[in-house]
Amino acid sequence: MAIRWQKQTENTLTSCYEGAKALKEIVIRRVRADERAAWEPLWKGYQTFYEVALSDEITATTWMRLHDPGEPMFVLGAYLDGKLVGIVHSLYHRSCWTIGNYCYLQDLFVAEDARGRGIGRALIEAVAREARAAGASRVYWLTQEGNATARALYDQVAKRTGFIQYCRVL
Repeated sequence: MAIRWQKQTENTLTSCYEGAKALKEIVIRRVRADERAAWEPLWKGYQTFYEVALSDEITATTWMRLHDPGEPMFVLGAYLDGKLVGIVHSLYHRSCWTIGNYCYLQDLFVAEDARGRGIGRALIEAVAREARAAGASRVYWLTQEGNATARALYDQVAKRTGFIQYCRVL
């Protein structure tokens, strides 16, 4: 499967993939504030995959932050034939190790019926493009150890650092 990129506008990337039936267009762009109804099922699908259920208040706050220009967060969507089929949330933060910010790719989800078409890879590449343009020095992310499908992709597009995450809920 070959992915070809064309820059359409500052915030929209288009790629094509050779599907089993026809050449399809994948458009990667920022998810607009008026697209919450399309975004929310993917956000809920992501939570279901990781066996969590976040409150409506957290979902509403997340949506607000993703669209607030004062927040260091953004959301990109993958549109297949005009339908939102994948999302990625990212945020910028400072580091003591570099002058440029880091970009943390926090959440990545592709609808089950759209998987296997290069959409996850296209979303990661789009985040990398955004981060590079914003002057970030790296993009990084986490996944569960047992998420073999995602890890197969991640092993192709990034370097595994060997760090282990610890978390203390406050």
